[in-house]
Amino acid sequence: MRFVTWLLTYAAGLAVAAWALEGIWFDGATSGSAELQDKWLPLVLVALILGLVSTIVEPVLKLLSLPFIILTLGFLLLVINALMLMLTAAMADWFDLGFHVDGFWNAFVGAIIVTVVGWGVRVALPSQD
Repeated sequence: MRFVTWLLTYAAGLAVAAWALEGIWFDGATSGSAELQDKWLPLVLVALILGLVSTIVEPVLKLLSLPFIILTLGFLLLVINALMLMLTAAMADWFDLGFHVDGFWNAFVGAIIVTVVGWGVRVALPSQD
């Protein structure tokens, strides 16, 4: 159950970021049920990639940049999250999933959206003690 929650949290954040920003998008239809049919599987697969990147690559990068994170009072964490979203887009391109991030600033704002939506989803779900 925890894996499904984790995956849906990333998928919801990515969906909101793609909806809110013109610089983040999925290939395929742009409205109606055709959009849902074209994009649900790539959305879940990109969420899986983002989750794996956040689980494997991000902690190593944070550990290596810890002095700079402290020096910038945590601002570098936002940059790291943006870089993880850009890495996810590059990996999605390798697998031809049709997920695109156009530039650093779209990734920066998109990473903030993914983080806030993920936090909201985790708060809304009942706790699993």
